[in-house]
Amino acid sequence: MEEDSQEGIISLVNSIFDVDEFIKTEFTLEFKITNPEFQTKFEDLARELENMSYVGKLLKKDDGIYIEIQKFTIKKPRKLLNATWTPRFLFAIVISFVMIDGYYRTSGTNAIIEIGDPFEMAIVYTFALLGILGTHELGHIIAAKAHRLKTSWPYFIPGLPVIGIPTFGAFIQSKGLTINRSILFDVAIAGPIAGLVITIIVSLYGAYTAPILDQGIAEGLFAEQILVEWEQGEPLLMTASLAVFGKGGPGHEVIMTPIMFAAWIGFLITFLNLLPAWQLDGGHMARTLLGQKIHRYATYGSMLVLVLLNYWLMAILILVMSAKNPSATPLDDISPLTRNRKLAYIGIIVLAVLCAPLPSGLFSGLLP
Repeated sequence: MEEDSQEGIISLVNSIFDVDEFIKTEFTLEFKITNPEFQTKFEDLARELENMSYVGKLLKKDDGIYIEIQKFTIKKPRKLLNATWTPRFLFAIVISFVMIDGYYRTSGTNAIIEIGDPFEMAIVYTFALLGILGTHELGHIIAAKAHRLKTSWPYFIPGLPVIGIPTFGAFIQSKGLTINRSILFDVAIAGPIAGLVITIIVSLYGAYTAPILDQGIAEGLFAEQILVEWEQGEPLLMTASLAVFGKGGPGHEVIMTPIMFAAWIGFLITFLNLLPAWQLDGGHMARTLLGQKIHRYATYGSMLVLVLLNYWLMAILILVMSAKNPSATPLDDISPLTRNRKLAYIGIIVLAVLCAPLPSGLFSGLLP
């Protein structure tokens, strides 16, 4: 560590904290601080250090709280992800895939009951699905900017149109250091909440416009294999959306239109993101509340839930990825979450249950 930089860092730390002890090593500077309220002060220090290409970390030792400072080594970004054209290219592919998927699903539904022109419905489907995913990522970006954390543009992930789902969601990359648990929590929670609002709107519109068939007609179409039973699970919020318009009960069959399918994907992605696993949004929230060790067990529990719901591939993916990179660790991993954030996480657990693709008809007896 350069001598001039050392003097500047020592002066900076002493201007913010009450330093009780100073330890200098070959690569680090350590300061024992005595301030009882250090979260906000450390946040200010961390931002100053980042501008100087240094990183500070809070450590809790037996004899007190220490700040460890060392040179910040910038990781060389991956060329593919760092290229400016990559998010645009992926977005164009996803739009194409969603349009193809929407056209195919509308044509299939029209073979049963007319719902509209396939091309026009594909456009509506594309706006609905990408609106859900885009708003999710926008929530993250707005929360990150509120905490002065730089991020990349969203990277949309192409899926498997026609035979599966046309997109596997999207993600953003953080271009800065996460200072404390509160920032990690706020950025994580903002995406699913924002996306869920749009998903509920799409679900209500889809439920309102979804055609229904008399049970007798539906059974005949099932027998002829023209109509296929939906076996992918039904989120409680989707069931509630149908119930608002008197649909989904006994005596008739609701057709899964492309708009309803977009809402179903939105609920599924929200549910997966809210799981307290790995570095999913819910995983970040759980990590800030539970700590690293208990979060690891929460990840295993999430994988078990996915297996029970028959989402084996997602469970395997989380297992592999969590082994490589278990969780995000903020620089201040000492300061606890506020009471309001802890209460918000209880709400997140409830929302995860409401968005889960539960076996169809599981709660049908509770609805009219």
